[in-house]
Amino acid sequence: MHDIKFVREQPEAFDEGLKRRGLQPMSAEILKMDAERRAAQTEMQELQAKRNEASKQIGEIKRKGGNADEIMKLVASMKDRLALLEEQDRTHAARLQTVLSSLPNILLPEVPPGKDDSDAKEVRRFGKIPAITTPKEHFELGEKLGMMDFERAAKLSGARFTILQGQLALLERALGNFMLDLHTQEFGYLEVSPPLLVKDEIMFGVGQLPKFADDMFFAGRTKSREDLLREALNYAEAADIEKLKKGEASLADVVASAMRRAPVKEDLWLVTTAEVPLTNLVANEIVEKEKLPLRFTARTPCFRSEAGSAGKDTRGMLRQHQFYKVELVSITAPDQSLAEHERMVNCAEEVLKRLELPFRTVVLATGDTGFSSRKTYDLEVWLPGQNRFREISSCSVCGDFQARRMNARCRGAGEKQTEFVHTLNGSGIAIGRCLIAIMENFQQSDGTIVVPPALRKYMNGLERIG
Repeated sequence: MHDIKFVREQPEAFDEGLKRRGLQPMSAEILKMDAERRAAQTEMQELQAKRNEASKQIGEIKRKGGNADEIMKLVASMKDRLALLEEQDRTHAARLQTVLSSLPNILLPEVPPGKDDSDAKEVRRFGKIPAITTPKEHFELGEKLGMMDFERAAKLSGARFTILQGQLALLERALGNFMLDLHTQEFGYLEVSPPLLVKDEIMFGVGQLPKFADDMFFAGRTKSREDLLREALNYAEAADIEKLKKGEASLADVVASAMRRAPVKEDLWLVTTAEVPLTNLVANEIVEKEKLPLRFTARTPCFRSEAGSAGKDTRGMLRQHQFYKVELVSITAPDQSLAEHERMVNCAEEVLKRLELPFRTVVLATGDTGFSSRKTYDLEVWLPGQNRFREISSCSVCGDFQARRMNARCRGAGEKQTEFVHTLNGSGIAIGRCLIAIMENFQQSDGTIVVPPALRKYMNGLERIG
């Protein structure tokens, strides 16, 4: 979320940042809402001061035996006006937060201009593209081996699901273990096993809600309808209960009225990535600056509706509703985040280097950079079956954008003021796409697949799949 102070002090820079995202200027509208809210707050503070002074006068008049009716009427009218101003303040604050939280992060100056992935700027390459005569795509290889089943997956769950069996299932598990060992033992990440169902505010904290609700799977409430109704009735007003007793209102009416006031709704979402729970580990906390950076990693399934990808990658398992990924998350002090970003990219690159997979690293263009990111590196692995590079990891630095939404702060020893932490996230890496890359880059003419040396100890010494 954006800092209103930055909009006040640098409206031109804020609008220029939106322009680079392809958006219209918003500072004037935001500052108008901010001015309305501040005016209401100022009047509220002044009126509260007058009310306090009048209350003191009432006390003095009564102690002297005088009549304080007129001043008491004035105080009562002030109370009504204060209630109205408080409601206006809440309304202004909600409007302002809605706008500020709906706009994407401001990009770093070095992010290259462009509309889509074709405008990404290549930074470096690694590895030699293998010379394979008539390379096959992963789904051809997997189905021929009898270890990749799309038909049965569709029978169970519909499109965009895959069943892996035998040695390919072992390869998927081996990749996750290999990546976690690398990141925890060599790169200092702390392994976490987080929940896969999270609340609304957790999705909001990383920028997934409300903008990307259509891309996620909603899992519903954790409480039964009976529990919800029972809790809701605790919020029923006495007047409604009396109407119910007199037969002037039905039970349904009372429950409906209570439900509107009862904070008992518990919506849960399936995580789109482990970034969601890992980043929120510091939500609403003040972290000691001396303990930063914090580095977390997790291997989890990820769930995405792929609402905007109709017709894309419909064959095979490149774009799935459910897939496994090893995620990297860093929580840093503000002056650490840019260096941490380069470090995180190097950690993700090392996975592909150890697996001897050819890839390139690119910086995404302005029109292709994610909502919460200030700058994103993508790692693109070579897929012989498609004769092209495909994204296998994204590493983003978000500045304090997510931290403001989560209210995650830090404070140094002896300091009174807190400041928002900076957050980073990256794939370290997508296991399914890595499995695809191994299948296609290490495929043999007889249909078997050579296991990269780095993985063999995780596969019980197996050197070849098939």
